[in-house]
Amino acid sequence: MSQNFASFLKRWMITTVAVMLAANIVPGITYTASGLILATLLLGLLNAFVRPIILVLSLPFLIMTLGLFLLFINALLLYWVGHILRGFHVETFTAAFWGSLIVSIVSMMLNMLMKGGGPRVEIRRGNPPRPPSGDGGGPVIDV
Repeated sequence: MSQNFASFLKRWMITTVAVMLAANIVPGITYTASGLILATLLLGLLNAFVRPIILVLSLPFLIMTLGLFLLFINALLLYWVGHILRGFHVETFTAAFWGSLIVSIVSMMLNMLMKGGGPRVEIRRGNPPRPPSGDGGGPVIDV
């Protein structure tokens, strides 16, 4: 199994667990077993292809709300998934909002526990690497 496919499966399983937990907590989100699997797959596809377009188009709102508009975008995508699929249903936008908030938090926590999927920050302490001896490939300007 390739590394990319294993990473995809891990993210898909994390999203499935997060959506299942949100559906069990938030009233108004219901699913069947096959509907849950398809819903998380469709949600992943929407997040990969549609969400970047929505983010660019809504950039002024994102800036004015300091990123809080992302909650609305995530809820909108979950609401769309609930209306596209038959085995996964989201009754109201309010249910989609709370559900997407739970999905975001649970996914973030599970990604941190599984050490995957997110950006990584690496802090290195010590001396910087020494430049190569000689010219070094270009002029040095000391101010």
